[in-house]
Parts: sequence; structure tokens; C-alpha cells
Amino acid sequence: MQGTTMDGGSKDIATRTGEATAVDYDVDGIRRDFPILAREVHGRPLVYLDNASSAQKPRAVIDTERAVYEEEYANVHRGLYWLSERATDRFEGAREKVRRFINAAHGREVIFTRNATEAINLVAASWGRTFLEAGDEIVISEMEHHANFVPWQVLRDEKGIVMRQAPIGDDGEFLMDAFAKLLGPKTKLVAITQMSNVLGTVLPVADIVRMAHDVGAKVLIDGCQGVTHLPVDVQAMDCDFYVFSGHKLYGPSGIGVLYGKEELLDAMPPYQTGGDMIRSVTFEKTTWAPLPNKFEAGTPAIAQAIALGAAIDYLTGIGMERIAAHERDLLTYATQRLSAVDGLRIIGTAPGKASVISFDLDCAHPHDVATIADRAAVAVRAGHHCAQPLMERLGVPATTRASFGLYNTRADADSLAEAMEQVRRIFAR
Repeated sequence: MQGTTMDGGSKDIATRTGEATAVDYDVDGIRRDFPILAREVHGRPLVYLDNASSAQKPRAVIDTERAVYEEEYANVHRGLYWLSERATDRFEGAREKVRRFINAAHGREVIFTRNATEAINLVAASWGRTFLEAGDEIVISEMEHHANFVPWQVLRDEKGIVMRQAPIGDDGEFLMDAFAKLLGPKTKLVAITQMSNVLGTVLPVADIVRMAHDVGAKVLIDGCQGVTHLPVDVQAMDCDFYVFSGHKLYGPSGIGVLYGKEELLDAMPPYQTGGDMIRSVTFEKTTWAPLPNKFEAGTPAIAQAIALGAAIDYLTGIGMERIAAHERDLLTYATQRLSAVDGLRIIGTAPGKASVISFDLDCAHPHDVATIADRAAVAVRAGHHCAQPLMERLGVPATTRASFGLYNTRADADSLAEAMEQVRRIFAR
């Protein structure tokens, strides 16, 4: 077990920093930082491979959140007493950690939300309802999560805007030439994932942003998967909005982030109203607080935001490049192991994909596959993965998905492959 500080950093994380290679990556030391990985399921060691849905939490995050409640909890931005001032400092310190992590220009551009879903809904409800008109076009991709699909669909039906889908190839690759043909003077927004939660496809978001800006469109990037596996620099990317959820980034649930360029956020009306987002209130008129408070109505998720900061400290201590190198090695190995299973077809083989493998078995429905895998203590996801339009494009009702994280190992991939062999044995009877 690793020692932790009050700020949530592992005392010996620094010993794991260095070159971005998988060779010197101390995965055993990292696994010891995650208490849940020591437990057994059905009498066998847990193999957790549902990280694309929600990642497990290191002790640094768990201890930080508990310490907030035990030692220094109070409401933020409102009290003149020590506890409130301490909580406010920690809360705003977490905002600064997020700012540095994604390289936003200023903390005013970092808005805390409940999750990425709320962040996208915020942009749709505030920016979209204010600046989009009937006939304007929004471009999304065929591989979007429902959270980056349904809010725009609702806006389409409400305002008469047009939604257009950028296609993908049969291997899951994003087709840049086809995307370019969808852009034009009516394109006002491109809302697109950085990395598919089903296929693992990593999109060339910097090029997408540049092309969208060339026709005067704004760009929202769904970074839920990307921020977990890839270094992120929103200024280099030049996106207008970027969203992600804390629970996928090894942080708590109930906390997410919306990054927006300051000039856009300034021009947008509030998404919700109430305490902490007001400057002044009279019976006749209410005025709004400046950024970021304008978009953070009510008491925020204080402990969760601070613990998200601890998760960022943890990841930064290991190094995102080193995590990515480890996961690339693991993806290659797991792909080889699964490809050797008779009747197993990997869905999504785009070049440069990241650590998600979706697949089907010709002998069993994905729900049966996941149920049998669970008896071997292998946790995988089965279903449409909140991407039903993508399932329709692929011509499948569902897939089984294994998604790898910073603490997964080749032994985990072996356990997954062995569980798939067990599925075949059961259904071959």
C-alpha cells in the first residue's frame, strides 16, 4: 500500500516517472494503489476491464475525499471562517489543477459540472439555443456516444437546425475526406468525440478543428475517453469547448468539466440560476457573477472536485505519456490473444486506435459472453455502449467490450482470452 499526502499524492509516485516506455512501467506498484483490485469475485481475483464506462479509484483519491469530510468540509465562496476559506482554497486549487492538466489559458475557462453529459447539455442549452437558428447545421460522427448525440437531436427538433453525420469506414476509421465534404457556410458547430468509447478510434481532432474553423464553425470535443488515455492541450487543439467526466479519469463520480474559450462563455447566458452564480439580486433585476461562477449555480460537488484534483495529481505523477505507452503495449498483446480465439471478431481496427477492444463471438450473444466472463471474475461490458446509431452502422445489435486502464496487465488480457475460450466450450456442447 502506498502512503498518501493530504493533497492526495502518492509519496512514491515520483519513482515511477521517466521515459514514456512500457518497459519500466511499474504496473504492480500502481495496482497496489487501487484497493478494489485486491478483492476477489466468485472466489477469483478481480479482472476489471470496464474502464471506458468508469475507472477504479486510487487510494490517493479515496483518502482525499474522506479527508475533506473528516477535516475541512464547509461550503465554498461564502464563509469568512477558516473552514470555509480552506475549502474554497482547495476547491479553486482543483480548478487550477484541471486548467494545467488540459492547458486552458485561465481558470475562468474551467467550469465544474456533474459530468460530461451535463457539460454538453450546458453548451446545447446555452450556446446552442442562443446562437443557432433554423437551417444551421451541426456535424457529428457516426461513432458518437448518446451524450453527444441526443442533446443536439433535441435542439434540432426544437429549433429546426440540421444534423449531419460524418461517416466512418468499416474498420472504424474516421473518414476525413467525407467529413470535409459536409462542411460549408451553414455549418455552425462540429460536435465530435476525441476517441470512440466503442471502437477505440482516435480522431485527428486538431485537423478537425482547423477544418471546422475554416468555414466559421465552432467545435465541441467529447474528451471523456481521450483525456484518460492521451495528453490533452486544448490551446494547441484550438477547440472551442472540451468536456470530460471525473469518474473515467480515476476520480469520483458526480464531477465533470466543461472547458470553453472565455469569449464564448462570456457571451453565453446562464444554464441554471440560483446561489453562487449571481452578482446581485433585487426584486426588479438579477445580474450574473463573472466566470466561472456564472455557470456553477448552487452548492457544488466540493469534495468531489478536490478529489478530482487528487486524481490529476496521481496521473501527472505517473505521466500521461508513460500511461499511454503501457496501454499501447497492452492493447497490442490483448488484440493478439483475442484474435487467436476461434470465431471471435474484433470490431474496430482503425490505425492508431487506443485501449478499447469491442468484439463478438459467433457462438453467443454478448450478454451471455459477459455473464460467463463474470463467473471467471472478468468484468467486461456488453450491449450498445450508449452508441445505438453506431451499432446500426456496424450492423450488430450489441458487442462485448474490454477496455483497459493504467492498472491492467497482460495477465488480465490472458484471463479475458481464457474466459472467451470458456464461452466457446460451453456453447459448443
